[in-house]
Amino acid sequence: MTEPPVPSPQSAGRGSERGRQAPLTAPFRIGDVEIANRVLLAPLAGIGSWFVRLQARRHGAGLAVSEMVSSFALHYRNERTLRELLVVHPDEHPVSVQLFGADPEKMRSGAAIAAEAGADLIDINMGCPVRKVRNAGAGAELLSRPGLAIELARAAREESGRPVTVKLRSGLLAGDRSGVELAARLVAEAGVAAVALHPRPATLQHGGDPDYPLVRELSGMVDVPVIVSGGLRSAEAARRAYAESGADAVMIARGSLGNPWIFEELTGNRERRPERSEVAAELLWIMDRAEQHLGARAARYLRKFYPWYVEPLGAGRAAADALQRVETLAEARRLVEAAAAGEGSSPPARPARAAAPVGAAA
Repeated sequence: MTEPPVPSPQSAGRGSERGRQAPLTAPFRIGDVEIANRVLLAPLAGIGSWFVRLQARRHGAGLAVSEMVSSFALHYRNERTLRELLVVHPDEHPVSVQLFGADPEKMRSGAAIAAEAGADLIDINMGCPVRKVRNAGAGAELLSRPGLAIELARAAREESGRPVTVKLRSGLLAGDRSGVELAARLVAEAGVAAVALHPRPATLQHGGDPDYPLVRELSGMVDVPVIVSGGLRSAEAARRAYAESGADAVMIARGSLGNPWIFEELTGNRERRPERSEVAAELLWIMDRAEQHLGARAARYLRKFYPWYVEPLGAGRAAADALQRVETLAEARRLVEAAAAGEGSSPPARPARAAAPVGAAA
């Protein structure tokens, strides 16, 4: 698919204001942070640790956002949260850390701690549809409390000294536009520097078709970058959503699971599917970094990753089942290497778009 024409230097601002979009490969700015291109990794709950973000950056993502981190846990300096969720690798800058919570003072403190840890941007989750998060007054529940949402964003911006962005849903229920209306207020009243909109109501979670024209409507209401998210399971789908939404960037979530090459596709650096050897090398890279991060706990943690790579790796059913039972990384590596060599494998296929864990992206 042909990308839109490159804008002139005089029109290097937002695509929706120009009447035409910049190509996905064009840089843009969120506040004072320059982003190399318009293809971003979305926050992935329980997945988006530093090595997953670094993987996306290695393959061409202009920015990666962390999995959501509790501002409450940061405020009280929870050891595990600091040790496992707030690690920033020096090679992943610029990086955004996503926070969630419903207490402005905790958000103020948490944002400052995230900035100290190396966050270039602070993102606030206002779209997570998971009941546990909503019951705490956070995530998509904030759509029904716009005053509190504005307080949270303002507190994070003031205390962190970093540009603050928000990721939200179009509303809570079908036909509800509370997310769009809140987004406009967050820009005007809290100084939010960019908005990522998933144009589906929270109650649908990942079901139904995203309303991409709603993103275009929001773009006409605000003077900051608007990023489209939701339903971007392939490079083709992301290009279509970018064109239909008139957005300034795309944010890839489930489409990147087991398929970091999607970032290369969208930035024009790949036209073919990865070879089996590439898939194996990528999975082994992830395994090494997970072990570096989690030690012996990585063996079980990685079980959520293996299904995303099994089909493109060409592993047979026996190997796929074995990876879910394996107790050590040494044995997992042996199975991956055997699959890469074609032992007991099926022919490699196009990466499947595996379903994300519940709440993986708002």
